[in-house]
Amino acid sequence: MGARAALVNHDVQLVRRCLAGEEAAWEEIVRHYSRRIYNLAYRFTGNRAAAEDLTQDVFLRLYRTLEQYDPREGDLSSWLMRVARNLIIDDYRRRARTPTESGEDLAEHEYYLCADEREDPHALVERRELSEQIHVALAKLSPELRACVILRDLEGLSYHEIAELLQIPEGTVKSRINRGRLELARVLRRMRVI
Repeated sequence: MGARAALVNHDVQLVRRCLAGEEAAWEEIVRHYSRRIYNLAYRFTGNRAAAEDLTQDVFLRLYRTLEQYDPREGDLSSWLMRVARNLIIDDYRRRARTPTESGEDLAEHEYYLCADEREDPHALVERRELSEQIHVALAKLSPELRACVILRDLEGLSYHEIAELLQIPEGTVKSRINRGRLELARVLRRMRVI
């Protein structure tokens, strides 16, 4: 059995255990994916409380729709993140129509920054500072540019996937990513990050 087949088999077993009511299986999913989903939510909301609420909403939806997972369409990770992205983008669209929140200091959220605990403390501090500066710079982009840059450069989605997710033409996605990257570079230069 290949590595991919073993992963999908593990995913199928994990989902079956969850659907059978095994709490440990659900806790494994939450533990494994909560940081990644929170980070995505935080990038879009810029607010710790909103990101935490959104992360909880995502996991509630995932729990309710877990029986819809189809291993023929990919591994569990891909499916979970697709559901999470869709919900986060829907929330982002609602907030873009009625903006009410302001950004927060990312330094308060060190727990959520992905880091190897064995990493050199100086490198860890530098990476946290850089992460904070990039988040501040991203917040200065227009919502349209920010969404495309986050989905392409931080989440690694293809142009086609972004176009489907945001319901805009692929050419518009490419244009927004290009403009967003240029604007992000300008903001980072003004902040003397680059």
